[in-house]
Amino acid sequence: MRRRVDEMDIVVCVKVVPKVEQVRFDPITKTVDRASAENELNDADKNAVEAALQLKDRHGGKVTVLSMGPPFFEPFLKLCVAMGADDAILLSDKAFAGADTYATSYVLAQAIKRLKPDIVLCGESTSDSGTSQVPPQIAEWLGYHNISYVSQISIEDRAVVAKRTVRGGYEVVKVPLPVVVSVELGSNTPRFPDFKRKRWAEREFKITVWTANDLELDLNLTGKTGSRTDVIELQSIAPPQRLRKFLEGSEEEKAKTIVKILKELKT
Repeated sequence: MRRRVDEMDIVVCVKVVPKVEQVRFDPITKTVDRASAENELNDADKNAVEAALQLKDRHGGKVTVLSMGPPFFEPFLKLCVAMGADDAILLSDKAFAGADTYATSYVLAQAIKRLKPDIVLCGESTSDSGTSQVPPQIAEWLGYHNISYVSQISIEDRAVVAKRTVRGGYEVVKVPLPVVVSVELGSNTPRFPDFKRKRWAEREFKITVWTANDLELDLNLTGKTGSRTDVIELQSIAPPQRLRKFLEGSEEEKAKTIVKILKELKT
């Protein structure tokens, strides 16, 4: 079948994250203890998948979901396929373990280089780190253009036209392909998977797994060895007090209590 001129090859980078309220940290390794928490697909990454599927609906093409992590990520990638993605690739190798954003973006970029997409979509950040560093780092490794905090995407003349959030409003930019785009959290409503496709994805679809041997990697740039940051200290911070009953006694006593609290806030 002949490919349409405006068809796009799109890669969506997704991550499986632990539920924030269940996260625990290992004080010895200074890493997230995933065994203590349920996992879910990162919310902003769902928005990125939906944005990719909308582009596919309008222009045709192929959507490939890409993730780096252990084998238990596979059911979450199949969920993306159930939503409408055409393929899913998991980068999984012990050599990738303990990676910070630098080492993570390097491995993802080498995989993307092999896929040669027109557009790379990522969620703006992940709930387990919130740095927003990986998408622009991927762009830097690949030499692609980068647009961040994007809420709307369209394609015109083999270029991405994106509405992106800036302080005090928004701006619209036009960037030639190839490009890495960070999709803003909540910018769309991710579609519900089709039941039949969901059953097919769960029972029949096979995830492609690439190890370090499948990619042209410098292992000195992967995993903990290739990471440029180290966690040197962990501190537990108590959540803010959301509700406290402090107005008791007579009206005069309540007034004095309020005055005292306001003075404390000023200092």
